[in-house]
Amino acid sequence: MVLPAVPEIYEEEDVFTAVDARTDALQNLRELGPPDLVYLVKQSKTNPTRQTGVYHHVTGIDASSSASLAAYVNTLTYSPVDKQNKVISGVYCCYNAFSHLDMRVEVKIPGSLESYCIDERGDKRVATDALWLETFLCAVLRSYTYADDGTGDAIKKIVGVRRFNPVTNTEMEHKFLEAAERLFFMGRQLSSEPETQVPNTVANHLTSGLLKYIHTTGRYASGINLFEKLRTKDVEVSSLLARVLISADEEVQAVRLMHDALQDVPMDYALLDCQAAFCLSKGEGELALECAKRSVTAAPSEFSTWARLAEVYVALEQWDLALLTLNSCPMFTYQDKDIPRMPPPSRVLLPILAESALDEIDEGQPKQGDPHDFVHPSLRKLHATGYQGTFLKAYELLTKIAAAIGWDQLLKIRSDVFVMEEEYRVERQQTTKPSHSHNASTVALHPPASPNTATASDDGDTGADHSDRPNGTENGIGNLEPTEASTIEKPEHTVASETVKSGNEDPDPSHGDYAQFQNKRLCERWLDNLFMVLYEDLRIYTIWRSEMAQSRHQSLDYKKTATEWEILGELAERLHHFDEAIEAYRQCLSIRFSPKAMRGILKLYEKQGDTRGMLNALIRLIAWQYRWYSEFSPDLLLLVRKLIEEEGAVKVRSIVQATNLPQPVLDLTHQYCQICATFRSTGSDV
Repeated sequence: MVLPAVPEIYEEEDVFTAVDARTDALQNLRELGPPDLVYLVKQSKTNPTRQTGVYHHVTGIDASSSASLAAYVNTLTYSPVDKQNKVISGVYCCYNAFSHLDMRVEVKIPGSLESYCIDERGDKRVATDALWLETFLCAVLRSYTYADDGTGDAIKKIVGVRRFNPVTNTEMEHKFLEAAERLFFMGRQLSSEPETQVPNTVANHLTSGLLKYIHTTGRYASGINLFEKLRTKDVEVSSLLARVLISADEEVQAVRLMHDALQDVPMDYALLDCQAAFCLSKGEGELALECAKRSVTAAPSEFSTWARLAEVYVALEQWDLALLTLNSCPMFTYQDKDIPRMPPPSRVLLPILAESALDEIDEGQPKQGDPHDFVHPSLRKLHATGYQGTFLKAYELLTKIAAAIGWDQLLKIRSDVFVMEEEYRVERQQTTKPSHSHNASTVALHPPASPNTATASDDGDTGADHSDRPNGTENGIGNLEPTEASTIEKPEHTVASETVKSGNEDPDPSHGDYAQFQNKRLCERWLDNLFMVLYEDLRIYTIWRSEMAQSRHQSLDYKKTATEWEILGELAERLHHFDEAIEAYRQCLSIRFSPKAMRGILKLYEKQGDTRGMLNALIRLIAWQYRWYSEFSPDLLLLVRKLIEEEGAVKVRSIVQATNLPQPVLDLTHQYCQICATFRSTGSDV
């Protein structure tokens, strides 16, 4: 198997500056830590006094001992592109997120090896076996959690990262799962996905990584065995076991497990959420609704429970309750993955191995020093492209509602359930007597029944008092006049929550419609912003489609740069216009190769069940990933495994081999097929 090329980032003036920068950054790490840093010191063969520092990052290396890390450093001593220098020493740095230590191995070539760890203050400590066990597990989790999904977004974020598959055989799997079992109940120390506010036993980076590994490789029996053992120690693990059983098509056993476990822990929100998701997947919306409501009651401060309830209401087409539930979601500040903060390098060398060279991928790519693609300012300022975490999930739900009922109907329902600014002003003027009842959010908990306005508090689901939320999000008032595009484009002032007194004042008896106003909620400012971002997305999308139609009518070419087509494809996909997204992605690929556009085309082939089309796209994506030093992407491996399950390994290999592309490029895809054979995936028996 050919390994990816080695990127080299040079420090020609100050040696070890990158290592010092990593040490300084240790105290700011909050997640699993950055990729491993490998730093080499090279000495000129002609001038022994001249030394140069060279480094790159890497994931997926076996970090179970100092010997395995030193072995990786030794593989770098010979460079096919640098004949003028020789490596005289190397440092391998690997972060232990459990103990917040940076494990380091210093290698002298030839000669000695020293291993130690650096704490957040920069002090040296002794590296023990227990610390190496933690480090090994963190290294595997980083490989899966921080891997690229095939679009190239993760690869482009950090320059020069080699990505390897950390679990290549069943022996390594046993080692990984054994470490996970021993350290499982320490998992909450590793933080969690951005949608989880407080990491717990079943929601943290350890459980996320385990589930992703099991789902990617299809090693369900190993996962079931692991969680069965852990469940004997803590019944809460039942939710993880149930999810694996459902994925393994053991649904009857999963339903029985969830039922039995809820007898012991009736308010386990993870179990209730798993039940809701399962019922929803079976089209049982009413059953899912009851489970989702109980889940919200069990964990009212978690975003995931509210988001699931909103998803159920969307499935039931109860749009008003879906909006009210979405408005009640507690939103968390997005914590990005830890990335290395390095000083500016002297130069960067990004070599290409002949095995990954493919003219189709390289042609048309901008050369160094070339100007970037022109992108129209209106496309650059689409804020939805930058959403992450809870805001991304909330926006996805909002766009799903808009796609189902249309923008006009969405605004109508919005004005029915939320207080509009003009309404607030009118009521403000007409209220006269202050009283000591509830504030506006509390009034929403138990409003009088109204035939005109549906309220979620009747079901006890979306009426959470905002003051009870740990994140303390502010309430705003809907500041858009729904029919005025100009005000949506540039919103007026939003009334701050401190000035809102509508719930603290008695209604004017002369105002007959006040009961309806009293039943309305205050729209959270973040949701108000989502409406405006959605409006901008829809506006740009409509302009694009109108211009396209006009160009076709006049038999003119509609020209955009590759980057603009990529952005338009993302926009259409975000708004659930799948066919238009594919059209834009194809236009992008006609100009030059784009992993994001090819990933979009891959979704089309997957939807159509086109095996040959999927493999053609996968071959190119795998080659592009390998060209940028990544031999492993869990998402691409999952797609290859699913194809082998459906079509059989012989057919998949035959289609790949029959493709009119260079053999080394085809061999890269065969490596993914070989992983499935190693793990004895369904359909891989030859």
